Amino acid sequence: MTMGTRRTPLAAGASPSGGADGPSGAGSRPSGSGASPLPGERIRRMEARDIARVVELESAAFTSPWHAHTFHRLLDREGSELLVVEIEDKLVGYAVLWCVVDQAELANIAVDPEWQRRGIGSRLLETVLERARARGVIELFLEVRAGNRVARELYHRRGFVPVGVRRDYYDAPREDACVLRLALDDPS
Repeated sequence: MTMGTRRTPLAAGASPSGGADGPSGAGSRPSGSGASPLPGERIRRMEARDIARVVELESAAFTSPWHAHTFHRLLDREGSELLVVEIEDKLVGYAVLWCVVDQAELANIAVDPEWQRRGIGSRLLETVLERARARGVIELFLEVRAGNRVARELYHRRGFVPVGVRRDYYDAPREDACVLRLALDDPS
């Protein structure tokens, strides 16, 4: 399932998820959000060894997927948070967050279609928000396909509000992107 950012399509009927390591990004811990993590679920920082699987998920989720070299470059990029979700030892989701001063963009978030609708995307999103807050971010933006009802509902429930439209932003199929914003200084 993909949620909405860059060119995210939450796969049909998908629901995002996630967990995370601590605010420092070191180590890993069981994920946390409203729903309980699945047995063996954890969210941690992405590592180079994860990229082949992340590219598989990326290709399944997006019509214009990023290539492995993009993820490799982002691993050490200042202000980037790349997270993965594992169930036992299987990588089932990932997210990419970019932070610049007090603003951030959720560039990507996706969950393996076989693991969707289990709260993984929601927990992953919550972890992304925790990481952004820990970096001093006060507002977070993302783009989501206008027709991606599942992702848009998830973001709405989390407090994101529409702030604009990017016409014909997505290809295959051509579609507008809804630009959403979340104020992180609001404890909701």
